[in-house]
Amino acid sequence: MDEYDFSGEQRVFDNAYDLMIHHLELRARTTPLSIHDLEGELHHLTIYEGQDWDGRGSLKAAEIDGQIQAYITMINRMKQDRNDKDVHSK
Repeated sequence: MDEYDFSGEQRVFDNAYDLMIHHLELRARTTPLSIHDLEGELHHLTIYEGQDWDGRGSLKAAEIDGQIQAYITMINRMKQDRNDKDVHSK
């Protein structure tokens, strides 16, 4: 996003990302959460993003983008953790 964002899109994106990362990290600590689960949720979130209904607006789009990026980040972290464990167990 643009560093000179006067519309609030960057702030909305950042807030959505931070909230979703916090939520996903909490779920990972308290429930049996798998990469497969997250990839399924991400799939449905990207479908929702693609529907882009009239009237949604740029702020809602930024919120959804932030959530999607949080899922991608969490999935990548979990894959890296799994790979690190595989390397250390050999």
